[in-house]
Amino acid sequence: MGRQLGLRVGLQVVQTVTCSRLGTSIDQGLFQDGDVVIGGLFSLYYKPPAIDHDFTQLPDYKSCTGLENLPLQYVYAMVFALEEINHSTTLLPGVKLGYHIHDSCAIPLWALQATLSLVGGDSTSCNSAAQLEYSAGYGAEVGQRRGDLPVPLVIGGDSSVTAKILSRILGPLSVPLMSYTASCPCLSDRRQFPNFFRTMPSDIYQARAIAHLAVNFNWTWIGAVVANNDYGLMAIKIFQEETQGAGVCLAFVETLRRENIMSDARRAALTIQASTARVILIFTWYTDVRELFLQLTKINVTDRQFLASEAWSTSGDLLQNPSTSKVASGVLGVAIRSSAIPGFENYLRNLNPFRRPDEKFLREFWEKMFSCSPGATPFSSYTTSPSYGSRLLQKTSLPLCNGTESLERVQNLFTDTSQLRVTYNVYLAVYAAAHALHNLLSCPDSNSPPGNNSCSYPKHIKPIEVLQYLNNVNFTTPQGEMFYFQGADIPAKYDLVNWQNTPKGQLKLVLVGRVDGFDLHLNESAIQWSTGSSRVPVSVCSESCRPGTRMATKKGEPVCCFDCIPCAEGEISNKTDSPHCERCPSEFWSNAERTACIPRQLDFLSFNETLGITLTTVAVSGATVTTAVFVVFLYYRQTPMVRANNSELSFLLLLSLKLCFLCSLVFIGRPSVWACRFQQAAFGISFVLCVSCLKVKTIVVLAAFRSARPGGEALMKWFGPGQQRGSVCLFTCIQVFICIIWLSLSPPVPQPDFEIPGLKVTLKCAMASVVGFSLVLGYIGLLACTSLLLAFLARKLPDNFNEAKLITFSMLIFCAVWVAFVPAYVSSPGKYAVAVEIFAILASSYGLLFCIFAPKCFIILLRPEKNTKKHLMAR
Repeated sequence: MGRQLGLRVGLQVVQTVTCSRLGTSIDQGLFQDGDVVIGGLFSLYYKPPAIDHDFTQLPDYKSCTGLENLPLQYVYAMVFALEEINHSTTLLPGVKLGYHIHDSCAIPLWALQATLSLVGGDSTSCNSAAQLEYSAGYGAEVGQRRGDLPVPLVIGGDSSVTAKILSRILGPLSVPLMSYTASCPCLSDRRQFPNFFRTMPSDIYQARAIAHLAVNFNWTWIGAVVANNDYGLMAIKIFQEETQGAGVCLAFVETLRRENIMSDARRAALTIQASTARVILIFTWYTDVRELFLQLTKINVTDRQFLASEAWSTSGDLLQNPSTSKVASGVLGVAIRSSAIPGFENYLRNLNPFRRPDEKFLREFWEKMFSCSPGATPFSSYTTSPSYGSRLLQKTSLPLCNGTESLERVQNLFTDTSQLRVTYNVYLAVYAAAHALHNLLSCPDSNSPPGNNSCSYPKHIKPIEVLQYLNNVNFTTPQGEMFYFQGADIPAKYDLVNWQNTPKGQLKLVLVGRVDGFDLHLNESAIQWSTGSSRVPVSVCSESCRPGTRMATKKGEPVCCFDCIPCAEGEISNKTDSPHCERCPSEFWSNAERTACIPRQLDFLSFNETLGITLTTVAVSGATVTTAVFVVFLYYRQTPMVRANNSELSFLLLLSLKLCFLCSLVFIGRPSVWACRFQQAAFGISFVLCVSCLKVKTIVVLAAFRSARPGGEALMKWFGPGQQRGSVCLFTCIQVFICIIWLSLSPPVPQPDFEIPGLKVTLKCAMASVVGFSLVLGYIGLLACTSLLLAFLARKLPDNFNEAKLITFSMLIFCAVWVAFVPAYVSSPGKYAVAVEIFAILASSYGLLFCIFAPKCFIILLRPEKNTKKHLMAR
């Protein structure tokens, strides 16, 4: 009985106690009842409370601090849009829209708690049975029983991480979540997030736009600082994918976490200072950028060009911060497109906590703005204690406002409506929700999803119905803009903005272009860079390779870091940063700069150049000396010295030597078809005639001495003058026959020698048949070797003047010259091969001339007393 009484008393106490849902606060929001209530989540505070590790008590709401002006503008953009719709006679006529707006402090867990409160219905008074019932169901029926309907749609999820968490939680309940800033491309996946919508474009578009800027301005060495979440990591991944193949490399990637922003920002600042990258890409929230810029200011890094993501590219807090103006000058960024909202500025400036006493955020803003308290209200004289696990009430120490305070002349981010970006996204989200509700509540509705012909009433709206109508929403905004969803997304539109210095030393935001989908339109002349000039900054790991060189990647470094290697001869590169050099066609050669292929110049051994003049002089001199010797022998033809060794063969030998000297001249000059044929034939025949004479001379000497022996008288009959002439003719005719066959079947032809590198290409007589040329040389060699052998055998015959000795020396020189000729000829390039052949002809001709005829001329001209038969026959 006592226990039953105690239980009854306990239940009565519970039924009258005031309670709130676990982890939330009854006064942390803006509330307005209506026929349909829309939920709102905003990150109004940027300073989270200190973490308390005392888990002995139940967790309770713990206030954030540091009210932000711009997010507060977002809140009142939602309120303004709802009030505007409530006064509309065409959109949701007769239906009043309400709102429940909460602060999430940019903490996903608190956003989740507030969202569950919104979709489950909240009350300032509850009994234990109802609380248990709510905890078991989170359903609409509980809210209806309590007279407090859950919201059918939530506008919020200010970050991609938060949006993903909330969308997954709300997905089973089919409650639509419409974000105004969540931009992760992953949220476009309708299979994972079927209930998610956003008025913010996907990060794919802004990352691609920034990638196009990097490629457009030839920034190949870029540093990156990103938020350590889906927003930053996904954006930098897309940036890398877009710049792959365009030669853009990341010098470094630093991540920032909000929990450790001080240390992370300091580390990132030092990395930026140490890096050679002059362009820095930043994908993170503007509060993180603010701390990063402060750290850069401390270490005096003011010469970097920053590329901004939409999260901070229009941050008034950074623009108006004088301590970071030197660092932030010249920022080029992608911004959420801006649009005007008619009447919104007047609405903001007419806000007053005296007319809205229950709006805590406005009261706190008023206190911060005017340093006075608006007066006593249920929540004006007390603030929530920051102690974790208890709720103490403390009186404020601010003086009371006198009532004359007004926002008419206040200039800050809250009242600035010159460029409404995220604010306009919130405004669009409210109108998208209103049009979906309008179509849902209109009976019948031509825009109704197939199979849904029933009428809905405000008190009976189901979230899944709102979800269905949001997928098909299509309307014209009050600004005259077409609005529709493509899955979860809207058509992507961005502004390109530039932070420029003003004469007063402040920074201003200047519109320099726009992004429409994947198209980028930029006015480059309007950009003011970080250097303060219109000259585009340079950010490369290695300087560009000029034409005439190629890039060679440094081992172990990114492809953007390379050396510039000059192109080899015969190769060119005619553009900057060429990855390889191209070889010129065989008829062309590279110029000195290796930037263009120019026609190769024909080169040949001419009479005008030094080498040609020298060889010509030597050849003519040889022919002249030979003629002189011929004249001397002709004049002294009756003397024993001339007659002793067959004067007829001597004269024939002198004639052949003269032909040898003169045939070398055929090799000089521009080769022609007939010149190529004649020079080889003249060379081959002249030398065969010369060597044949020497061979016959040697045979005659041997025969003469053999016939002097007993029984050898008949030997000379076989080697008389007729036989000698016939032998010379036979040996020469064999060479003539070889030449005729060779020149008939495959003669040498004039042809440029493109195989030899160089600007000058030698025009030479190309041997079409190596066999023919080899037979000509081989036959000369055969005659020379047999002559040398015979002369060597006759060298010791017992005459005072034995011509066999002279022939031996001359043939030794002859063979040595032509043995050395073969490797020298093969290894000599271009016209020098021709010069080697001429030299061999002249050297061998001079060798024969001097070795055979110089001693004879010496005796004939200078020692006539020895020019007697007695002296010649002496032993």
